[in-house]
Amino acid sequence: MDIQQYMQRLGEQARQASRAMARASSGDKDKALTAIASALRSHRSAILQANQQDLDNGRQNGLDAALLDRLELTPARFDGMVEGLEQIVSLADPVGTITDLAYRPSGIQVGKMRVPLGVIGIIYESRPNVTIDAAALCLKSGNAAILRGGSEAINANQAIAECIRIGLRDAGLPDTAVQVVETTDRAAVGELISHPEFVDVIVPRGGKGLIERISNDARVPVIKHLDGNCHTYIDDQADITKAIEVAYNAKTQRYGTCNTTETLLVANAIAGQVLPQLAERYLEAGVELRGCELARSIVSGMNEATETDWSEEFLAPILAVKIVKGMDDAIEHINRYSSGHTEAIITENYTRARQFLTEVDSSSVMVNASTRFADGFEYGLGAEIGISTDKIHARGPVGLEGLTSQKWVVLGDGHIRQ
Repeated sequence: MDIQQYMQRLGEQARQASRAMARASSGDKDKALTAIASALRSHRSAILQANQQDLDNGRQNGLDAALLDRLELTPARFDGMVEGLEQIVSLADPVGTITDLAYRPSGIQVGKMRVPLGVIGIIYESRPNVTIDAAALCLKSGNAAILRGGSEAINANQAIAECIRIGLRDAGLPDTAVQVVETTDRAAVGELISHPEFVDVIVPRGGKGLIERISNDARVPVIKHLDGNCHTYIDDQADITKAIEVAYNAKTQRYGTCNTTETLLVANAIAGQVLPQLAERYLEAGVELRGCELARSIVSGMNEATETDWSEEFLAPILAVKIVKGMDDAIEHINRYSSGHTEAIITENYTRARQFLTEVDSSSVMVNASTRFADGFEYGLGAEIGISTDKIHARGPVGLEGLTSQKWVVLGDGHIRQ
């Protein structure tokens, strides 16, 4: 296969399909998504079998536990994938919405209309559910998509791709509106990110190495976050029971996700009460604790944290622990070491909660809630195309609105400029 010619063909087909998608009605798009959901259900066993083949291959190839966890499409995750797709159907179509329409002194009306971005290229590793999440969000927002999943998920991705084609054809939309790259050749990625004439934006989802490479090499705009070094801070005015449950969940609910807490900060005044209880829970779950000197004096057997641990995304049962003087110290630590993804404070003090929300510079900031909630599905977006820690265009979980842009519209009645 000539990769350059193959990817150019995909690009040309996507560009043509994007024009049809921009014209598609909300009803047509919802019909396609509903048909895709139906096809997924009828092909459930085949998709799970394909995923099992990917898992077997991954184990043989030595994939680590975090990647295998991301790769696995359990029955519950499959159901969640379909549920997320159906939730997207129920969301309002943002395309064509005109906002801020106002009369100017000249008599013209000026406003903004929400429009599709065009062709979206998505490059991702492991998670086969991203294939359907990405396809659904791109279709609902009137875009065409080229999806390049990792080689480790090739079988499940192709099985899902067939369901997407079935749904598009049933709705009378071009089945090239979503194209899943069939080759595992890495040269396909280089081609995808190098052609702004075919692709309007790239969304990379995966490890830091992948995202850094895409960000450095792409000739197409990129929506991204490099890593997820998330923090949970337990304030000295926290409810102890609440703090233990939230902090425990934020680390142990899943280890291999970007919204998992990687550093626990505890106010000095409350550390002696909360940290021993919480450490016992973590250790029972098999979590390795790496702490500052003060934390190690409170919890015996805790390993010493190094400077690099404070900025590390472990994606594993490892947690950095630091005792801080108070909230100001916690905020300073977070803004220095955080990747800008998600941070949480556990406190019963309203004023401190508001200060934390205001001063912590991350894409999601939470009060008395697990960082694991930083997710498009949990935010009511139906699903997410990714999470952006950039500050321009889209920030945080990127759903339908993040996959559109706005153009100025002017309404007149023969108006001329004097």
